[in-house]
Amino acid sequence: MSAAGPAPGAVRSLRVGLVAGEHSGDTLGAALIGALRARVPQLECFGVAGPKMIAAGCEPWARAEELGVMGLAEVLGHLPRLLRLRAQLRARFARVRPDVFIGIDAPEFNLTLARALKGQGIATVQYVSPQVWAWRQGRVRTIGAAVDLVLCLLPFETEFYARHGMRAEFVGHPLADEIALTTDRSGARAALGLEPATPLVALLPGSRMAEVTRLGRPFIDAATCIARRAPAYRFLAPLASAATREAFAREVAQAPDAPRIELIDGQAQRVLAAADGAIVASGTATLETLLSGCPMVVAYRMSPLTALLLRTLGLVKVRYFSQPNLLAGRQVVPEFLQEQVKGAALGEALLRQLEDPGKVRELRETFTTIHRQLRLNGAARAADAILSLLAHGAGAADAGAARL
Repeated sequence: MSAAGPAPGAVRSLRVGLVAGEHSGDTLGAALIGALRARVPQLECFGVAGPKMIAAGCEPWARAEELGVMGLAEVLGHLPRLLRLRAQLRARFARVRPDVFIGIDAPEFNLTLARALKGQGIATVQYVSPQVWAWRQGRVRTIGAAVDLVLCLLPFETEFYARHGMRAEFVGHPLADEIALTTDRSGARAALGLEPATPLVALLPGSRMAEVTRLGRPFIDAATCIARRAPAYRFLAPLASAATREAFAREVAQAPDAPRIELIDGQAQRVLAAADGAIVASGTATLETLLSGCPMVVAYRMSPLTALLLRTLGLVKVRYFSQPNLLAGRQVVPEFLQEQVKGAALGEALLRQLEDPGKVRELRETFTTIHRQLRLNGAARAADAILSLLAHGAGAADAGAARL
């Protein structure tokens, strides 16, 4: 099938190239593959995939966790490896010529690859908008040259692209579909072996090693602060991988005054459903926490060099960095950035929320409103938008316009 193929519903076969960035991209990719397969009887998927995408039927050419690098300065040490991988993928995709290439998150990696493939007449899609509306807004021209369609997870993003004449569609967030509007707190607690009335705080220091390394100790110190003020609290830390669990366990072992923190593999949604409050690394986990109706404090740390570059160059254009505040358009949860990330500050901020029943009620009402806005059967809408793009023509650029 060419980029301007049959209308949605008439498509009988589809070959899709995918590159997903780590854990959250894997989740989105798996849901998208399922939605595409429900519409296209013969679906072939291949590219960079995580375990969920592989289970959904994607042939892995490389693993999604290989793209798990964050920050401007941090990427430098991985640059030779990432450039080799991108060159290999470009050659392989060009050889097999998928009907469409879909980059899922990881924009710094995917957009350059997409531009090269678009230049060869392959339809290209970016699933998850880069935060171009927040910082480095000049990148919108690069995005327009690289992709035919941006699939947005957040409702305010499409207006930004419309102002720049780009095709973008708000599809909602698949996590909002996956997580029930009403949280089954008692069921989650029973599944975790917790007493119904035990006060519980969840600690989510991130899915990347760099995040856990920077946030692990402050999160543990926050738990220590909470335990001193309110000894009845228990603490659970769901970790995304064996490596991050080991790293966090080392941090716990080096904090002799820390309360007991139970480390478990995965199950973040279950832990958040059971928790009274959470201390969370900025990113998709903050949205997961919101959708679970759980009060939270958000923290983010980058390398000192990255922070210096952002501040010196004035690249950041938004007042807030956490998804709950961005979606609400105001500060509804406390945010702590860089040198503000200290254990006592995090712990005290969370306790202030949890000790105010009116605040907790207000938070949960706000979270439910946002949950409804995002609950649009996102994977299905994304699949339909991709098939519509292919049916009506992607408008690919001339082959000579793209260079890695």
